[in-house]
Amino acid sequence: MSHLEPEAKIFACSQSVHLAEQIAKEYGIPLGKATMSRYSDGEYQPSYEESIRGLRVFIVCSTFPNADNLMELLLMIDAAKRASARHITAVMPYFGWARQDRKDKPRVPIGAKLVAKLLETAGATRIMTMDLHADQIQGFFEKPVDHLFASTIFLPYVNSLGLENLTIASPDMGGSKRAYAYSKFLESEVVICYKQRKAANIIDTMELIGEVKGKNVILVDDMIDTGGTLAKAADLMIDKGALSVRAICTHAILSGSAYEKIENSKLVELIVTDSIPLKKESKKIRVVSCAPLFAEVMYMVHHNNSISGKFLM
Repeated sequence: MSHLEPEAKIFACSQSVHLAEQIAKEYGIPLGKATMSRYSDGEYQPSYEESIRGLRVFIVCSTFPNADNLMELLLMIDAAKRASARHITAVMPYFGWARQDRKDKPRVPIGAKLVAKLLETAGATRIMTMDLHADQIQGFFEKPVDHLFASTIFLPYVNSLGLENLTIASPDMGGSKRAYAYSKFLESEVVICYKQRKAANIIDTMELIGEVKGKNVILVDDMIDTGGTLAKAADLMIDKGALSVRAICTHAILSGSAYEKIENSKLVELIVTDSIPLKKESKKIRVVSCAPLFAEVMYMVHHNNSISGKFLM
């Protein structure tokens, strides 16, 4: 009897099909066949159209709002478990609800913890994600978590720009660790924006800690939602004498009037990954694909190889 390594197959949820196709192409296998049946009331049911018994299954799904994406992933995981898949890896380039990683006021949920429990209950045996909003979310899981860093794909692009007098900036105090990590590899200075909010997504005041006069600045953040913080930070830095301001944001949520804010801001460009598909194109937005990174790590995980070399931060 042969003891061959179980085959790996890659499947996708509805909103992440394009990314999953790119990952499968980089991996070197065709995207698995799955269908989605929908009822008139909005209920839906995924179905695998090929056998996955005894195999390692990778399910690619970014769980950006609305909740349909998360529910579809949970159903896909449950279906894989009931179809006797040996390993079920939830590949979540963007991990939704990550901003709810703690109780910051009374009588609120810890949404990230709830999502972790839902994924494990559904049957996920491994989680693969990128640039979590808070690193401690990994501790919400009892299963292995591969937390990848988009710096692996962003840093080569930044180096290709050949910018002189480069300074890395964090748009808030919470992102200072990320900014310092980038500055270490780019051998640059760091500045930090200090902001106070009136409410979620509404900035009251913003001040700059550090010197940007005569500098080419790159703002670094894990996500961009309404775009208000980055637009305000870019305008502030140009007013303070910066030569240029660019922004690197892993997850392009871009809700509300975000596209208009970016277009009207003093940002030279916004560099994002394709963890979330863009709603529309913009001359200021450049997309760097994360598919090669995920494909390589998925291959290494499947063949039980170390992935430590993929971590630059």
